[in-house]
Amino acid sequence: MLTVFVKILSLRSFLKNEVNQILSNTNVGLPFLKKITVMVTVSINGTERTEVGKKAIKAVRKAGLIPCVLYSKGKENVHFTVHPQDVRDVVYTGEFKLLEVTVNGNAHRCILKSTDFHPVKDTVSHIDFLELQDGHPIKVEVPLRFEGVSPGERNGGKFQQSIRWIKIKTKPEMLVDEVVADISTLMLGQSIRVRDIVAPEGIEIMNSVTLPIASVVVPRVLKEEDEETEEGEDAEGGEEGDGESGEGKEGGKEE
Repeated sequence: MLTVFVKILSLRSFLKNEVNQILSNTNVGLPFLKKITVMVTVSINGTERTEVGKKAIKAVRKAGLIPCVLYSKGKENVHFTVHPQDVRDVVYTGEFKLLEVTVNGNAHRCILKSTDFHPVKDTVSHIDFLELQDGHPIKVEVPLRFEGVSPGERNGGKFQQSIRWIKIKTKPEMLVDEVVADISTLMLGQSIRVRDIVAPEGIEIMNSVTLPIASVVVPRVLKEEDEETEEGEDAEGGEEGDGESGEGKEGGKEE
């Protein structure tokens, strides 16, 4: 039975713990340490399939397996199958993960290229993988995260995220598993766009620069309070105006 080994390595937590310990025990700023990233790697064992075509794929699916293709620049495509359980953590996730696909004893460092689903059952019907080659640019989508606390949210606004994935172009050796946007200056009623993201070195964001990514919306309660305040100020202004008019009339009578 095919087995997937999810390498949420202890190395990841070890590095993070070590960095936090160093930062807490020193008075010297070490910003480069905060950028250490250990990406999650999922290992998948596949079984090569020599027969291709609709008939062969249909037989694979009938056997309860998923037909897959591994694409690699300058190499022949690798056709293989995997068990649905072995790719569950890859397909149904909100994270970007590196993959190590092993077929016939050969390990391939790759990423998920595309996934097809059954139109009715919503089960995975086909998966394409792309092998990574250092120096060759790739385009992928990674999660969008936010850091900082929005002043607008602290003042009663509601934070709304417009998109959850960002399309980037980079080389495998510069690949990141997320893009981070700073919302520490996002005020009530304001929004931030793709152009406000400070991309890491070697990362090119492919989305439109004018695309909104998040905003702090003024809730109805605050709007109603503002309207009531404005109405009260208008009423007070009207009363003062009436008083001044009355004083003018009284002065006329005295004359």
